Amino acid sequence: MLAQFITVLATTTALLPPGTAAANTAGPAKTDLTKIVSTDPVNHTPHVLDGIVNAFAIVGRTAIVGGSFSEVSEADGSEEFERSHLFAFDLVTGRVLPDFAPDLDGPVYALAAGADGTVYAGGTFSYVGHREVGGLAKFRLSDGAFDTRFAPLVAGGGVSALALRGSHLYVGGDFTHVGRSVRTAVARVDTTTGAADPRFTVTPAKPVKGKVRIYGMALSDRRLAVAGAFTTLDGLSRPQLGLIDITGAQAKVADWRTPTFAVACKADFPSYVRGVDFSSDGKYFVIVTTGGAGGPRKPCDAATRFETFAKGDRIQPTWMNHTGGDSLYSVAVTSAAIYVGGHQRWHNNPHGSDSAGAGAVKREGIAALHPRTGKALAWNPGRERGIGVKAFLPHRGGLLVGSDTTRLGREYHARVGMFPLP
Repeated sequence: MLAQFITVLATTTALLPPGTAAANTAGPAKTDLTKIVSTDPVNHTPHVLDGIVNAFAIVGRTAIVGGSFSEVSEADGSEEFERSHLFAFDLVTGRVLPDFAPDLDGPVYALAAGADGTVYAGGTFSYVGHREVGGLAKFRLSDGAFDTRFAPLVAGGGVSALALRGSHLYVGGDFTHVGRSVRTAVARVDTTTGAADPRFTVTPAKPVKGKVRIYGMALSDRRLAVAGAFTTLDGLSRPQLGLIDITGAQAKVADWRTPTFAVACKADFPSYVRGVDFSSDGKYFVIVTTGGAGGPRKPCDAATRFETFAKGDRIQPTWMNHTGGDSLYSVAVTSAAIYVGGHQRWHNNPHGSDSAGAGAVKREGIAALHPRTGKALAWNPGRERGIGVKAFLPHRGGLLVGSDTTRLGREYHARVGMFPLP
């Protein structure tokens, strides 16, 4: 379902005044963290009072939050604001930006930081105010104004994932068109006009069941990872996961295939890959999944690492860490730790089936894994499980966490929280 869409996390810039960005800069480098974040969340993040948070982006020192919600409040509860699926706050003070309040008629599932104090939002909304936009729009942070020059007019479905570099915005979802151009579930558009790029026409197809859909997407310097409900890319076998080479004049499917996700999990999860994120150097990436407990040989309800530049059609995982029956939806890869979130109860649990098997460790709703071994680290703040963590964003000050619940690290932090660096 679209409500299960996982977003690709937007990258960050250095801390500037709220609502600003480095001039003419789009898609800054992925922020890496060389230390594990604290288990004690900061006290100044605002609260989202209903619904769920699906996505973050950071522009300057402003954090933008997207999801399915209608009300937010300051951290101390001193003021509440009506917000239609999108709002912004100052990362340093936590104060909600009063002038950024776009009026969207549906949920936001993905965000990407733009140039010159702008942000891109994707989802299943159709209108901004009274203007039809078709699920993808660009906003100015200073006043929330909608950029009328950016008009991709995505049609036939929604947007679930965004990733930006330079003048290119990569878009994933379950749409069928971008403007008059046929694009199935994935596209690359111009960051100024929204026009579909004719040099990017990779087409996912043949889902096991239902509609073609991109659930997760991540971008490195050389490759775009796409994960979702498909079994082929441009006619080549790529069950639920593929890499696209973006370095040439024409984007093409990379010589990289794994049979890992060709196996079935539970019948009600015909596709089960959800979140994906690259390491800061682009040499590896991690996929998280739902699907139900499947035992140690299946990638169901697990986090799995792959090497980006392996070649061939039978590439195997570097490691796999199972929850033993609980879904994972989001992942953030850093040098110090790989943060994974969902509604899990355990990790290191390949033999569990909605139970703690031999060697399992308790991790309530959030965990950190060792990048090299994949084993759960001692970091264990805990959170109220709910549906699960739908968004992570590492930045210079720590790690933002978005979900549908109100307890994070044994404290009240409604749907938005941030673990600082120690």
